[in-house]
Amino acid sequence: MNITIDARWIFKEISGVGIYTRELIRHLAALDKVNRYTLLFSDASILKNTISETNIISSPNFSAHLLPYGVFSPSNQLLMPGLLKRQGTHIYHSTNYMIPFLAFPRRRAGQIRCVTTVHDVIPMIFPHHAPKSKKSRLYPIYRRLMLEVGARSDIITTDSNASRNDIISHLHIPDSETKKVRTIYCGVSSQFRPPETRDYDTPTKTILYVGRSDPYKNLSGLIKAYAKAKSLTNIPLKLRIIGPPDKRYPEPMQTAEKFGVKDSIEWTGYMQDSSPVSAYQQADLLVHLSMYEGFGLQVAEAMACGTPVLCSNAASLPEVAGNAAILVDYNDTDGISSKMVEILSKPELAREMSAKGLEQAKKFTWHQTAKETLEIYEQLS
Repeated sequence: MNITIDARWIFKEISGVGIYTRELIRHLAALDKVNRYTLLFSDASILKNTISETNIISSPNFSAHLLPYGVFSPSNQLLMPGLLKRQGTHIYHSTNYMIPFLAFPRRRAGQIRCVTTVHDVIPMIFPHHAPKSKKSRLYPIYRRLMLEVGARSDIITTDSNASRNDIISHLHIPDSETKKVRTIYCGVSSQFRPPETRDYDTPTKTILYVGRSDPYKNLSGLIKAYAKAKSLTNIPLKLRIIGPPDKRYPEPMQTAEKFGVKDSIEWTGYMQDSSPVSAYQQADLLVHLSMYEGFGLQVAEAMACGTPVLCSNAASLPEVAGNAAILVDYNDTDGISSKMVEILSKPELAREMSAKGLEQAKKFTWHQTAKETLEIYEQLS
């Protein structure tokens, strides 16, 4: 069986979709020595780095192909169907929502089968999730594309049951076809592990946030709750924010200035995906108050590092957190701030949450993600 995986979703500043794509490739290469895989790239340096990082050089059934166009290029729609045919592709897997539509008929199986990973449909749930993003500005086009993805994909994989339910609803998947939308949880890399020792009695407590600044991530809400928490305790608190700065959304910085906590916030900016390990290990608490997550990888990564987690009870986050985190309403500033203080002032509670988090994180492995994805390939063959 010839399987083509679209790896053009791995960008230089790697994020959740890129991590998913890279780890899927890495673990499929370790797991499957029978089927042939072609990986598609549009950037030579990313191709080179991915080959090195995933060690597919030792897997002779894997090869890489460099394309002169990206996933959003008109050439992708016009030329990809012919390329897939010439390559003898049996299954094409896009690790994010965009597919070459002309290669796949609507609501019936074609010569080439299509697996699409749709991590979430946030723009359809929160039209103002990120009002200055292309998805919001071009929302009618995005919506039309997503409906076509729903109609043309043989299988849609997604990262959580919450996301699965929303995909079925918002992509208008008929009742007779809902089985084609499958939940496959993301994994946590083995590099995310607890420190050799963790001090629960540090004089200054560090609260950690990892992620972007899009409004639905509710970073401003976190900063507001952090400011409230500082007023409730004599414990010195520090907030560390890891994520790329976004000039389109100045609200988090404005909130920090408004509530007088700017000087106690460390804005780290973008980190390579291996770098947050030490940040998780050094933090006393991860707080993630997002209004929606398709999975919430930072929650699982923090738990794998033994860091207590306080997160919102929205969308997939309860699935990922289980009983290991404290869940809150992302709008409840008073409740959030009081829980922050409770966790940070009670070492015995932090130890208990750390232990539960380590057990919960064991449920999410990239090996299992790859295994379940391979099973879907085999079902379609």
